[in-house]
Amino acid sequence: MTMEAKLDAVGVVVADMAKTLAFYRALGLAVPDGAENQPHVEVLLGGGMRLMFDTEDTVRSFHPDWKPVVGAGRIALAVADAAAVDAGYAELTAAGHHGELAPFDAPWGQRYACVQDPDGNGVDLYAPLGS
Repeated sequence: MTMEAKLDAVGVVVADMAKTLAFYRALGLAVPDGAENQPHVEVLLGGGMRLMFDTEDTVRSFHPDWKPVVGAGRIALAVADAAAVDAGYAELTAAGHHGELAPFDAPWGQRYACVQDPDGNGVDLYAPLGS
């Protein structure tokens, strides 16, 4: 059997929808108003991709044996420029989010940092050096 697949969406399972959506709003994602009380939320990204958030209860509704895994995911977000990497990291860590990797000039030519979302997933922020 040959299957043709197209990446359409990335999903994140969340313990607290309101906390998680506040984190991603702070990153500039267009989270719909009033979504904090929903069991499933989708955010449109560039290129037609979607970032989907489901509560743990939602996942258990169709996968009863599912168990949460902390910090298993990674999401990489390009930002406007190197200064935005530093500013985003500073803003998120000042708000109490765990800074996994402070901003640095990576040998592959990017300003790079990582902050953990409320569910422990790594969220990488990056921009080309000199931007």
